[in-house]
Amino acid sequence: MEIVIRAAVAFVVLWLVTRAAGRSTLGELSSFELILFVVLGDLVQQGITMEDRSLTGSLLAALTMIVLAVVLSYANMRWPRIGKLTLGRPIVLVRDGVIDRRALSGERIGLDELSMLARQAGIEEYSSIRLAILESSGKVSFFTKEAEAKP
Repeated sequence: MEIVIRAAVAFVVLWLVTRAAGRSTLGELSSFELILFVVLGDLVQQGITMEDRSLTGSLLAALTMIVLAVVLSYANMRWPRIGKLTLGRPIVLVRDGVIDRRALSGERIGLDELSMLARQAGIEEYSSIRLAILESSGKVSFFTKEAEAKP
């Protein structure tokens, strides 16, 4: 039973760490960050199973993590308020060509990164952006004024 409790605590801690890392960071991990998360997972596993090398301990820890992920996914679907808490809300970064610097700062997104994302979406100037929204997935959705004018 102790393995289940340790796995549940590790699940919550890992969830908090990934939320603290920020949406845009998780959307595009560098090679080093990916390796760091894999190593972190191995370190957490050892803490969960208390260096237990048995197949039962490993399977129990993995099963606990999977069950908690499924329960969280179901709770997000069933109760929208929980989804807003666990997944986060979309955040407006640009509205009518005006950049919300407070939102950028809060999500740790620089102007260079926002400019790069806008260019990748085929947008040359901020003034042509009607809305730029940072989705909970870490991707930025752009809506231009030209698209609004088309029937």
